[in-house]
Amino acid sequence: MTDASLTAPSIPAAAPDFRIADLDDVPALVDLVESAYRGGPGAGGWTTEAHLIDGQRTDREQVSEIITAEGGLILVAEVESAGPGGRAIAASCQLEDRGATAYFGMFAVDPGSQGAGLGRALLARAESYAREEWGAERMEMTVIEQRADLIAWYERRGYRRTGEFEPFPYGDERFGLPRRPDLRFERLVKEFGAGERRDGA
Repeated sequence: MTDASLTAPSIPAAAPDFRIADLDDVPALVDLVESAYRGGPGAGGWTTEAHLIDGQRTDREQVSEIITAEGGLILVAEVESAGPGGRAIAASCQLEDRGATAYFGMFAVDPGSQGAGLGRALLARAESYAREEWGAERMEMTVIEQRADLIAWYERRGYRRTGEFEPFPYGDERFGLPRRPDLRFERLVKEFGAGERRDGA
């Protein structure tokens, strides 16, 4: 599979380019995720969890493990940049092949790029990839229950709350330092319609 297979022809030329991340992208991805999740309210980003969790969101080891894992990848969206190379990663997400279900996680959009539809475009591309490349019938994710604004954003894009919960990993500083004792994750699911699946059945 080539990076060309990730191009979304229906998106205008001015929109981001999508590709699968490799190990050279690890430092930039860690910076992006930390900025999006831990940037704090002053950063202006709607993905921040700084009011709920301190500490790190991820590190180079975790991101490297996702990139190299069997059946897993990180999808990135690149945009024009004034920096070296003229392109920069502005959004990313984790995808994992779990058979009929694809898992979507670690969704991050650069705070300075939020509000312009970049996150929506990346989510749509991730769903398309899961259907077309893996034949997934649904996408699932887990979102901190207290993130009502983020859950509502996913609901507007076809995800439903399941009422199924997973505990937050209290005591594991790799996932941050919780600022309250009642955090937990709720599972969200989106079923793909028959016309959206790879075989068209």
